[in-house]
Amino acid sequence: MLSQDLFKQNRNKFSKKMSEGGLALFHSNDQMPTNADGLMPFRQNNDLFYLTGIDQEESSLMIYHDMKKNIFKEILFIKKTSDLIKVWEGHKLTKEEAKEKSGIESVIWNDEFDRILNNLIPDASCIYINTNEHPRAKVIVETRNARLNKKLKSKYPDKKFKKSANILHQIRSVKENQELNCIKKACNITKKGFDRILKFIKPGIFEYNIQAELIHEFINNNSKGFAYEPIIASGKNACILHYTDNNKLLNPGELILMDFGAEYNNYASDLTRCVPVNGRFTDRQKEVYKSVLTVMNEAKKLLKPGVYLSEYEESVGLLMEKELVKLNLLSMNDIRKNSNMPAYKKYFMHGTSHHLGLDVHDVSDAQQPISEGMVFTCEPGIYIPEEGLGIRLENDVFITKNGTQDLMEDIIIEAEEIEETMNN
Repeated sequence: MLSQDLFKQNRNKFSKKMSEGGLALFHSNDQMPTNADGLMPFRQNNDLFYLTGIDQEESSLMIYHDMKKNIFKEILFIKKTSDLIKVWEGHKLTKEEAKEKSGIESVIWNDEFDRILNNLIPDASCIYINTNEHPRAKVIVETRNARLNKKLKSKYPDKKFKKSANILHQIRSVKENQELNCIKKACNITKKGFDRILKFIKPGIFEYNIQAELIHEFINNNSKGFAYEPIIASGKNACILHYTDNNKLLNPGELILMDFGAEYNNYASDLTRCVPVNGRFTDRQKEVYKSVLTVMNEAKKLLKPGVYLSEYEESVGLLMEKELVKLNLLSMNDIRKNSNMPAYKKYFMHGTSHHLGLDVHDVSDAQQPISEGMVFTCEPGIYIPEEGLGIRLENDVFITKNGTQDLMEDIIIEAEEIEETMNN
């Protein structure tokens, strides 16, 4: 369980970077519809959760700089429950429970939000709005934050608006101990899932059977489930980077690429392993597998404080080129003549590492170098469509003062270990 100390600390970090007289607003996600009267499972807005620990719909947070007293004040708004809600939806947070969870003294029913906001806005020097600024985001559905931000801008067109993401991307990328412990727990649950399926995989089952085994293990260990849509890709499907159909029959002689991770307390883990369907790698499969593992092991050594991710990716590219030449997939001439795009991109198209936290592709400041306290994935891969072979390996690593701590070092990865475990 995350304590209120973490959320107090997170709000303090955010407040210190606000402009004088600023007012910041954060809202929970909507409950998203399916069809008819159906609803998807609720998933909280990660920024609101990061600042409050409140994992309930129709919640809002105000942080504002009281210029008269020169202090920051906080107000948490939560859904007012009723006997009807209690019968159909169950228990909702009381003010006392919300206060205990978040560490916020002032907790008010959300039907008071507009009245209090209208009283505070005239004295605010600027308004911080919560928006999704992730560089890979493709937002086509209007979120509750976006809807209320639009209403606010329409009502107060003369006010100066700033994006809270410019602050949050900096502070969320460095994890506190409580956050790290949640990620470690998620990694431990993921390990249990992998251990389970290693003994289960064999020719004649379907990709979705493996997915079913994993979700069983995750939920059985107090995880809500997958941190992201799992990739269970056998044979040539492994060359489709975001394959999620997970419906193909597993055949002897194929490899299966599995990219999955459990979540715990809203924090993600992210693992990729490739194993032979019949328990034994062919010589070629093992050759490519060991090249990917070599790149992964060397890449982890390059993830250290002070290095920029762009520099790191260039260095990993050189490691990959060396392995692709050894595998007779590239020649030195191929490498020399490719000036517009690195030659290795033909077989390794994606980045090697991304931040990990509340989001599986966690937010960060691209202008910020790697620093102590960050968590990254390390996931090189080689994809050879003409051979129907795709191999990616991925662990999650914590950045320490001197290098990295592999949070998944106890999850087997050596080809021989995998063969031995599958055949016992």
